[in-house]
Amino acid sequence: MPRPALRSLLVAAPLALALTACGSSGDSGKAEGAKPVPKETAPAGVAHQHTVLEAEIAANGGETKAGDYRVGYIVEAAEPWFQAEQGGQGGHAGHGNLVNREPAKDETHHIEIIPMEAATGRIVPNVPIRLEVVDAQGQVVQAQDLNFYHAEFFHYANNFSIPTAGEYTLRATLQPPTFLRHGASGEKPALSEPVTATFANVELKTEN
Repeated sequence: MPRPALRSLLVAAPLALALTACGSSGDSGKAEGAKPVPKETAPAGVAHQHTVLEAEIAANGGETKAGDYRVGYIVEAAEPWFQAEQGGQGGHAGHGNLVNREPAKDETHHIEIIPMEAATGRIVPNVPIRLEVVDAQGQVVQAQDLNFYHAEFFHYANNFSIPTAGEYTLRATLQPPTFLRHGASGEKPALSEPVTATFANVELKTEN
């Protein structure tokens, strides 16, 4: 049987490890004996994701600050994607086989919204987003909920049908993410407020 001091250590060790894993421990969070990771080092895929994202925002979109977010947008031609086959068996997460969905004939643009935590640059998952395309007269031409996509960088988007070329306003309403949050009692939960990001004078060309 372990001695009292050793028994206390064996009980305390799993708790300390659990707190460290969740980032709740007061120490550095590094496993004993692990090599320190340089602060500027990121996995190649993560670095590539942000390199491509920044280039596409610069070439085909823009960005703004809204609440605790840095929000980017990108406008491209209507795109295909994989989605669950209705009524299929097996496949992805019990929702049927994944089949390719081509753009509908009237879909002209694939409009992407990328919500990033302003303080860290991380792309935020689980954000319900509704995007409105507003014309020069203030009329909503089309409004849709956005889907979350796996691509070279994670983003939210949908295909839109814009029959007339011109300058429009994109109005994205971001609800609080649905994930749970760590934090101490009395703290304000992170990213807990809805925000609206507005992009004016966005040129939408029908030849896209």
